[in-house]
Amino acid sequence: MREAPLARCAAAAQNTRGRRFSETPPRGRSEYQRDRDRIIHSTAFRRLEYKTQVFVNHEGDLFRTRLTHSLEVAQLGRSIARNLNLEEDLTEAIALAHDLGHTPFGHSGQDALNECMKPHGGFEHNLQSLRVVDLLEQRYAAFDGLNLTFETREGILKHCSLRNARELGDVGERFLKRQRPSLEAQIANLADEIAYNNHDVDDGLRSGLIELEQLAEITIFKRHKEQVVTAFPSITGRRLIHETIRRMIDTLVTDLIESSAAKIREHEPQTVEDVRAAPPLIAFSSGIRDEQLELKRFLHDNLYRHYKVARMASKGRRVVADLFEAFQAEPILLPPEFQARAGENKARAIADYVAGMTDRYAILEHRRLFAIDPNAD
Repeated sequence: MREAPLARCAAAAQNTRGRRFSETPPRGRSEYQRDRDRIIHSTAFRRLEYKTQVFVNHEGDLFRTRLTHSLEVAQLGRSIARNLNLEEDLTEAIALAHDLGHTPFGHSGQDALNECMKPHGGFEHNLQSLRVVDLLEQRYAAFDGLNLTFETREGILKHCSLRNARELGDVGERFLKRQRPSLEAQIANLADEIAYNNHDVDDGLRSGLIELEQLAEITIFKRHKEQVVTAFPSITGRRLIHETIRRMIDTLVTDLIESSAAKIREHEPQTVEDVRAAPPLIAFSSGIRDEQLELKRFLHDNLYRHYKVARMASKGRRVVADLFEAFQAEPILLPPEFQARAGENKARAIADYVAGMTDRYAILEHRRLFAIDPNAD
């Protein structure tokens, strides 16, 4: 239960700019809670359980997926929003929806699909997440998509090219005007960063692809590991790792709350429009930001570029490229609903189909199309 009223610069649910299609107001919940509930019940959200973060889904049951990552982002985002007296439900809705448009095989799948789509306008996973909630979900009789509020839709769109922004109407305006989104969207963005950096450390150590000795040179990890060992001299193994990462996350969240509160006091935004015109107000202190960047560089060099991860990423790129090329050459291979869409824009219909696949489904579909197997469908 909230103990203090919302800040005046919060994107309050009662002041929402509304939905694309008019609906009767929700009963017993706010507009943003309705958004959150629609996202959780969507097909695209369920598929996140079988979409990659770093480790492809079949490599183990304990590694993060897009679904567990989204839940972690939502939990962190709510905590930060609550402490800043901002709109928790909006932050949660944005966090839960931000990866709905991600391809199978993580960033390697996204890169491959973007390469395939270059002659046809490219592929941006944030834009695809918006496309999922605006068009591709087919659940309601009165409209396509989930018909989310403007504030949730705008928050989903973390990045966007100017060319695409010009075609998006109201949610693209801030990119054209060089403005900021709501504070709640800014929180979801940095909660995402906190979550993936720290869970990639955890998963990297669990996989054995990075070692504690390597991380001992990284400032933020070293400091918190020393605190844990000082407090618990006999601690080892998974407890040591968990305690260290738990304290790292606490430091990052606390710093983000304190630094952001100071920036908000400095700029004194009174409305959401004031937030748009201000510089980013949700931000780490400079020292913590530098430590985050050091950790991020370490993960890039030692985990994401590890040869075992690179091998699986390479396979993922080939699977996505092969599927796209096969469907482009023979659209009749597409399922009927995507064949119907292909008549309007073949490449985009193929991208929608491929982007919606889970890792395991993409591998199965690749086998169906390319393996000489009498038992294949």
